[in-house]
Amino acid sequence: MLFNSYSFIFIFLPVSLLLFHGLRHNGFNRAAVFTLVVMSLIFYGWWSAKYLLLLIPLMLINFSVANLIASLRNDTRRHKAKVFLILGLGINLGALGYYKYANFFVDNLNALLGLDLFLASIILPLGISFFTFQKIALLVDVYNGNTNRLNLLDFSLFVAFFPQLIAGPIVHHSEVMPQFKQLGKMQANLFILGITLFAMGLAKKVLLADTAAIYATPQFDAVANGVQLGMVAAWSGALAYSAQLYFDFSAYSDMAIGIGLMFGIRLPLNFASPYKATNIIDFWRRWHMTLSRFLRDYIYIPLGGNRKGKVRRFVNLFATMLLGGIWHGAGWSFLVWGALHGGYLMINHGWRELRTRLGLSSEASSAAGIWLARGITFMSVVVAWVFFRASDTEAALSMLSAMTGMHGFATPGLFGLVVPDKLPSGQSVDSWSGLIIACLLLLMAWFAPNTQQITGYVGPEGAYGSGVTEPGPVALRWRGSWKWAVFIGILFATSLMLMSRVSEFIYFQF
Repeated sequence: MLFNSYSFIFIFLPVSLLLFHGLRHNGFNRAAVFTLVVMSLIFYGWWSAKYLLLLIPLMLINFSVANLIASLRNDTRRHKAKVFLILGLGINLGALGYYKYANFFVDNLNALLGLDLFLASIILPLGISFFTFQKIALLVDVYNGNTNRLNLLDFSLFVAFFPQLIAGPIVHHSEVMPQFKQLGKMQANLFILGITLFAMGLAKKVLLADTAAIYATPQFDAVANGVQLGMVAAWSGALAYSAQLYFDFSAYSDMAIGIGLMFGIRLPLNFASPYKATNIIDFWRRWHMTLSRFLRDYIYIPLGGNRKGKVRRFVNLFATMLLGGIWHGAGWSFLVWGALHGGYLMINHGWRELRTRLGLSSEASSAAGIWLARGITFMSVVVAWVFFRASDTEAALSMLSAMTGMHGFATPGLFGLVVPDKLPSGQSVDSWSGLIIACLLLLMAWFAPNTQQITGYVGPEGAYGSGVTEPGPVALRWRGSWKWAVFIGILFATSLMLMSRVSEFIYFQF
């Protein structure tokens, strides 16, 4: 079930809210939490009920292992707690590895050794990358003494809470589990803010992201089928995809937070105008913020962080981003994407150190310097996005070579009419129009205030990333007024009318 579907908007969400708030209003808080767990499992099982046979057992196993670790960590037999930690990590990573990487491993083994091993195609369960990381973080924190024994009901909601179950944010237990125990009466201002954020997110998905997809998808599909694009077509596809992914992920993040607020739960920020970043370090503070936190706290720092010298620091940065690339998908193109960002971070940190040695500020201070830094950062990200989106590394290299003009400047006429037999979608697209649309959308990303700036939402108290976004223009600040109600109503109605087809969010693939 998708947030941008009529069945979710008009059936599932209203029913869930009525049941939850009906119980909550009458003082049955624990029953309300239980109901929300059940509805979350229904939401997950809507796509494929058989994968509840994966989610529920993993949830129960992790709950049992976490409590065993908690009971042993202060004992003289602490080594047993470590054994259970390793067991829990192994179970989670084993499930993730089988469902996400088994086919990739077998295919590459066959290609490398000339074997003919066969493994039936494995369908990736929705959200497995996200809820696996959440449970790993919890087990590690239990072992380190950062949380105590768990309650099964609260733990189940922590794992299965449907707004963040499929595509994040990767919620930390310290941010939400206390909220499950402190549910009071429904706060009207939070509910209205939730509706506002949901409507804004829906508009981003339907009006902006899906529009960009019209121009991005045919170009990348064509390259995957051996078409050599002209320079205009290649840049049209690359920039359109950069805009599509930006607004698609921003949309999901807003909608997830909005739905959480409708249930009285504050989820952490996960997206804060990353294309406004002036360097790659800043980009990763703004893009998929909760993933950045996980990679930092549970991979980079345990590897040694910056505590073991400059060379080791760069190795740790590169290794962390390489693992981040693999987390996104089972393919060499994702590995290259992670390696590129690892290299970018190494260069960024090295450049900062060089500027410091020269007695210069580590950051650009003039307006021209800021925009130059922003432009370099954005172009670096676009190059990496090509590998992220392309069907394989060969297609990515073909797209990049076309972007440098190696296949000519512009394809004559409508791009889709040149090689219609090679376009799986059968869709024609005007590359110049795509380039213009992409640039207009990117201008919005650079100059328009984001939803946090408009609404003032910063997530749970003390949440990671809450200080990333500065307040937006006072004239555009959201208030629970009738003017805003009319605007949000029109925006929501427009999105519903233009929701002609239900399209998945890009991060559903991970």
